[in-house]
Amino acid sequence: MARYTGPKNKLARRIGEDLGLKTNALKVARRLMIRPGQHGAKGRRKPSDYGVQLKEKQKLKYIYGILEKQLKRVYIEASRRETATGATMLSLLERRLDNVVYRLKWAPTRAAARQLVSHSHVKVNQRRMDVPSYRVRVGDVITLTSKAMKIPLVAQLLKDEPKAAVDWLEKKGAAAKVIRLPMREDVLESIDEQLIVEFYSR
Repeated sequence: MARYTGPKNKLARRIGEDLGLKTNALKVARRLMIRPGQHGAKGRRKPSDYGVQLKEKQKLKYIYGILEKQLKRVYIEASRRETATGATMLSLLERRLDNVVYRLKWAPTRAAARQLVSHSHVKVNQRRMDVPSYRVRVGDVITLTSKAMKIPLVAQLLKDEPKAAVDWLEKKGAAAKVIRLPMREDVLESIDEQLIVEFYSR
């Protein structure tokens, strides 16, 4: 599956927020308010309504590490359900396996979590799963392979972070279970999903 492989700090600077793409938050913060490009923020006009909606949509893509085609597909699926489109869209993104590994604190960033999954270091219900976009369901048991637990960074995180970052996942060491589906309040990042819904429904 395609993914963005360019400089991550540039994305954070473009949005003007720390998107959690890098582990060194201090380094990101130093240049966060300087826009990318030769002249930075000079001569920037106030963004239009469309510009604000576009920026929020881009932010969501950068946070979850997906491309436009994937996000549009998730939006269309969410819009066909009876629940609120924006909240449903975020719930579907939260259920991605790479995001679940990140929320379980088995990886410092979603990019690192994606790599763990892609390299077959993660099992779902005792079966190796190498698809980062796999959507977990209630009752799914997610575990790390023995090889993954020998990776120094992963071993350190297992030691330092005993609990998952969210309540819808139950974690015990290198094993975890999905105890319920994620809701809007489970999304820890600052996202205005209504702007994204407005962007796609234009």
